[in-house]
Amino acid sequence: MTDDTLVRDSAARLFADLVSPELVNAAENGEFPAELWSAVDEAGFPDALAASTDLAGSLAGIGDAAAILHEAGRHAAPLPLAETMIGRWLLESAGYDTPDGIITIAPIERDGGFSLRRDGERWQLSGRAATVPWARRADAIAVIADGQVACFAPGDADIRPSTNLAGEPRDDLSVDVTLEAVTRAPRGVDGALIYRLGALSRAVMMAGALDQVLKLTVQYANDRVQFGRPIAKFQAIQQQLAILAENVAASGVVAQAAVEAAAQQGDLAVAVAIAKSRVGEAAGKVAEIAHQVHGAIGFTHEHRLHHLTRRLWSWRDEFGVESDWERELGRLVALRGGDELWPLLTGS
Repeated sequence: MTDDTLVRDSAARLFADLVSPELVNAAENGEFPAELWSAVDEAGFPDALAASTDLAGSLAGIGDAAAILHEAGRHAAPLPLAETMIGRWLLESAGYDTPDGIITIAPIERDGGFSLRRDGERWQLSGRAATVPWARRADAIAVIADGQVACFAPGDADIRPSTNLAGEPRDDLSVDVTLEAVTRAPRGVDGALIYRLGALSRAVMMAGALDQVLKLTVQYANDRVQFGRPIAKFQAIQQQLAILAENVAASGVVAQAAVEAAAQQGDLAVAVAIAKSRVGEAAGKVAEIAHQVHGAIGFTHEHRLHHLTRRLWSWRDEFGVESDWERELGRLVALRGGDELWPLLTGS
């Protein structure tokens, strides 16, 4: 695997150069950032998850992918990058003739689903899914249904456009389409894994956004002078900044632990459940504190803070909210039994 520090630095430079507040505002008003996507695609970022995969279904490229997504989250890059990474990985792992361009995945919540049935030499795919990321902008939509990997064009679906709180496309769709061919999903690759990878991508992106919120908040607290001294000198503000920093640090640790579990074929189910629930909890606390410290300026359209906090509020709800993953974690722990609790906690 490529040194993810080099990958992270490359992504950081690209996003810092190209993702301006004006670009994010324009994207939230419906203007797709085509030049930014072209630069990201040319850099090979959408293929990061699939590029290091020699074995079908391997997650060897997850470290590089996570490094890129962390920086995308830090800069609030308005792109379908995580979805395209997972979609290309899924299709290539299944030996599918992967289309170029933007690929999204569906469903992103457990209450959606698709079914496949034989229709002579063809296949009939039907189903529906809610809040599919970037469905109307995608060149293809990848799904797993009945152990098979399928891909269809957005034009083959009935799409009802909507957006999340950050202005990113989140569309409801239903489909009933005939496909020429599908491919069998590799061993170990199923809808549950795709769902976990989606949750992991959101946890990593949130960790990046949280890092940037901390940086902005500390800088503002040191720059803002009240009663003759920076507000960062006031004990009440210091206590709030300490809580903020604690949550940011915890989020980075659990997100990285989940990435390492995926790369090393560890207990991904438990690691993702911990990461998505803990980072989601931190997102709420950090956004609240950051806006309290910034005061009125943090709520203005001109300030960068809202680009990050609205994405934190949106991403925490996608691929399962905290309570969903907390229940999942409890279920996984209970299945292992009491004797396995300590080894699970200590990693021994």
